Amino acid sequence: MASAPSSLLLPLGSSSAKSHVAVSNGRAQGLIVSCSSSKTRKHSERLNNLVISRRDVMGLLFGVPSILLNSPDAYSAGLPPEEKPKLCDDACEKELENVPMVTTESGLKYKDIKVGSGPSPPVGFQVAANYVAMVPSGQIFDSSLEKGQLYIFRVGSGQVIKGLDEGILTMKVGGKRRLYIPGELAFPKGLTSAPGRPRVAPSSPIVFDVSLEYIPGLEDEE
Repeated sequence: MASAPSSLLLPLGSSSAKSHVAVSNGRAQGLIVSCSSSKTRKHSERLNNLVISRRDVMGLLFGVPSILLNSPDAYSAGLPPEEKPKLCDDACEKELENVPMVTTESGLKYKDIKVGSGPSPPVGFQVAANYVAMVPSGQIFDSSLEKGQLYIFRVGSGQVIKGLDEGILTMKVGGKRRLYIPGELAFPKGLTSAPGRPRVAPSSPIVFDVSLEYIPGLEDEE
């Protein structure tokens, strides 16, 4: 079941958040229905019940609830920070140093982590993407990977910040790109992030790693 969409990609004050769809497990449940037997579901549930995170194990060892292990106080106590999922790992970061920077007329800059082999999204079409949003220091303030949800929005329609809208229009399905978004194409009024995440100041530059997973409308036509 699709959960409530994130509005962090929207400029503050935007009223179009309801037109977005957050997608769990890589595909929109309303677009593609996966059939499974009750036996398979029960087996999956049993497996899920056996999964325990590294922080849960630490919580059991030290008698600390796992929710407290994710707090800033836990980090100051010397516990290792939870590794956050990324679209560009350490090896990717090193390779990215040699990738040429592209600058558009609007001031948007980007580097292609991976050039896709599929089609580019036509203006007005929906796209399904993953993203990791960071301040210039590299601290993450929002991420679809952490939520386990693809983010679906209509490109070229002002449903997301200008820098993301422009940057994804020239991508191809299967591609990954790092967007260096200037302040005027980001959040004019700033952004108050979740606790423990960096705040985005008004009209400040941000960085987005984004992967274009598929184009629902285009795939349906094909």
